[in-house]
Amino acid sequence: MSATRVMVLRSAGTNCDAETAWAFTLAKAKVESVHVNRLVESPQLLSEFAILAIPGGFSYGDDISAGRILAQRIASDLIGPLKRFVERGGLVAGICNGFQVLVKTDLLPGKVDGFHGHPATLAHNAGGRFQCRWIDVDEDPASRCVWTKGLGRFSLPIAHGEGRFVTASPAVLDGLHRNGQVALRYAAGAMAAALPPGLLGNPNGSTDAIAGVCDTTGRVFGLMPHPERHVRLSQHPAWTAIGGDPDEEAAGLRVFRNAVAAAN
Repeated sequence: MSATRVMVLRSAGTNCDAETAWAFTLAKAKVESVHVNRLVESPQLLSEFAILAIPGGFSYGDDISAGRILAQRIASDLIGPLKRFVERGGLVAGICNGFQVLVKTDLLPGKVDGFHGHPATLAHNAGGRFQCRWIDVDEDPASRCVWTKGLGRFSLPIAHGEGRFVTASPAVLDGLHRNGQVALRYAAGAMAAALPPGLLGNPNGSTDAIAGVCDTTGRVFGLMPHPERHVRLSQHPAWTAIGGDPDEEAAGLRVFRNAVAAAN
């Protein structure tokens, strides 16, 4: 069986593409980094891949707002091909800046029954401060997200200033729960002790402590934490206390393994 092909989409300002590509490579996928300009010129390239990843960074310097310019580029020139990619069974991930892009194009969380307009956004963190730290997240066992199955609670780093997931109304939040679209939540685990008082494990004040969501297919997934930065045990800040082989597979890599398995 040939290796699953993954496209890592990059643009000016993207800075987590190499780590994302490496994580998929460790998950036994065949990875190609593609600039958004090339994909706009040849959107048929998507037909050659099973997974599309939009990595973290500061696309176009996050001018206007985080992910806005790349999202506009995709909405203007690629939204049709991307929707067809998902319809034929393709998987999509947006990590940090990539999550912001997916939300601003309305690819996430997607249409919510009975609601018209943008169902959710990623606003400035509570307190208005950039958060760069390690946190704990819990998989929602009721989620249909193929990327997060069987992960339970695990630790990942975050680095964002606009990561507060907010729904347009309580009805939208209810719809996300009803459809199994809440994939990850921030947790008040061991890492929460380093958070400022009042955040209670929720580092940016997200509604319902949501750290990641998927669409109704479970194949399109966005999250603010960075799984590509925790693919080896030695990347954890307390790995020497945890013990074990520093090259031991870490929790973040399982996100990418899940995707490759689902694509197969």
